[in-house]
This record gives sequence, C-alpha cells and structure tokens, in this order.
Amino acid sequence: MDPNKSEQPNSTPEPSAVILGHCPDRKGINSAITHFISEHNGNIIDYVQHVDSEQGVFFVRIEWELKGFALPREEIEAAFKPIANRFAMTWNLHFSEAVPRMAIFVSRQTHCLYDLLARQQSGEWRVDIPLVIGNHPEVETVVRPFGIDYRHIPMTPETRVQAEQEQLALLEQNRIDFVVLARYMQVVSPEFIAHFPNRIINIHHSFLPAFVGAKPYHAAHARGVKIVGATSHYVTNELDQGPIIDQDVIRVSHKDAVEDLVRKGKDLEKIVLARAIWSHLNRQILVYNNKTVIFE
Repeated sequence: MDPNKSEQPNSTPEPSAVILGHCPDRKGINSAITHFISEHNGNIIDYVQHVDSEQGVFFVRIEWELKGFALPREEIEAAFKPIANRFAMTWNLHFSEAVPRMAIFVSRQTHCLYDLLARQQSGEWRVDIPLVIGNHPEVETVVRPFGIDYRHIPMTPETRVQAEQEQLALLEQNRIDFVVLARYMQVVSPEFIAHFPNRIINIHHSFLPAFVGAKPYHAAHARGVKIVGATSHYVTNELDQGPIIDQDVIRVSHKDAVEDLVRKGKDLEKIVLARAIWSHLNRQILVYNNKTVIFE
C-alpha cells in the first residue's frame, strides 16, 4: 500500500429497491408493507410516511437492501401487487443501481447548464447526460468540452411542431428518462409534455405572477423588492403551474443594483434546480393533485 495515500472505505452503497406509493389512508398499511419486506428476509434502510389528514391520503417511501432479499428483482413487482391492490395503492418500484439518463434543454443563459455539467462530471450525481439541446448555436462551446453531444434546434413559431418532433426523436434515440429545462426560454407543447409526465423539471425566478416579461429583475428592482427567489417544478400544460419541487429565497436591499439582483437570482436558480434534480434522482418525490410530497 502506498504510505502517501490514506485508505478509503468503499463508498459504493449496497444495491437497494425503493417503493413509492400513495393510497387512501386506513389501518394496516404500514404493517402489510413492512411484513412483505421482512418475510422475504429484507433489511429496511429507510422508511418514511406521511398522512394528509385533510385529504385522507397515505404516502410512503420504503427502501431496502437487495443483498440477501429472497425475491429476485424480476419477481418483486408481482409479489407486491396483491398488497398494493388490497389498499388501492398507486405505486412505483425503482432500483438504486439504475443510472437515469438526463437531457438538458437550454437557451442563451448558461449558468444552470454549467452547474449541472460540473456536478455530473465531478461524480456528485449518478446520472448520465448524453445530450444537450439548445435553440442557440453558441452554447455548443460550453457543452463540447464535457464530451457531451450538443444539438442546435432553432425554434420559431413556424417551425415549432417540426422542431419538437426532432427533439423527441433525439430523446428517444438517446433513451432519455427525464428532461431538465435549464433556463430554456421556450414553452413546450402539451404533446411534448405527454411523453414525459412528471419527468420535465423547470427552473425560474419566483417573481411570478407579480413581475412578468423579459426583464423581471428590472421591474422588481424598480418596485423595491426585499427578497429574490427561485422555483423548480415539474412541467405541466398550465404554464409555470406544475407541482413545485423546491424553492428558496435570499434577502436583498436598497443597496443592491439590478445587476446584484440578477447575480443573486442566478445563484439561487442553480441551487434550487440542483436540489430538485437530486430529489428526483433519489426517488424522493411523490406527485399528487399537482402537489409534491418530498421524502428527505
């Protein structure tokens, strides 16, 4: 062993399975779920639940180690299905070893793009980024050094339908699991969204609906706002009204110029978007009635 190198423990976690689900609240749900894991020799490593008492809905995220689990992966879904049916549960099964494939859409502002590419390249995230799509050619100089394919697809009112078809074809060819709009200044159509329900993540400033238009920071500065915020959400057919994943704010004052508001806003956008993607990658999000339950 090299004496100049400290011995590092193996940081790769054991493979695990995750079930995310929701159903009408009633007695016996926790017992049935945990019994299912234990009777097949499973070791639960995380179990979080929440009950919406107003709606009478039970939400759950359970994760257990696959090492030593008596059921092969391909049999888990069928084995759990009778329990889900008994409680009328809407649920999904995920495996930790699966590496999601993420595509990024971007326009001219590249602060979020740089942040996402750096996090992936540094190994902070277990995610593949095979493709970045933009509607401006100059962004290619940002993407190419990361060894990622950049596709320039111009977007005009006349070419929107054709452009989206080209985008969808590229996403299918690259087996994309979810899409991130990293300050992509275009509205995606309902037809596009239908291909990725609750799998398109957007980021924008939180001045909406008070300050709209091309220069919200200028309008907010003129109004003398005291906070700057950012919001990340899943994209739905209703513009900027999808289920919110993450939000944050930072205080500003009369001393801050427009440029200061923009700088602080961009910093927040990067952080909030990164947190939203982290929650999505780690299967911590349940969407219900245009709201999210985030299991942290």
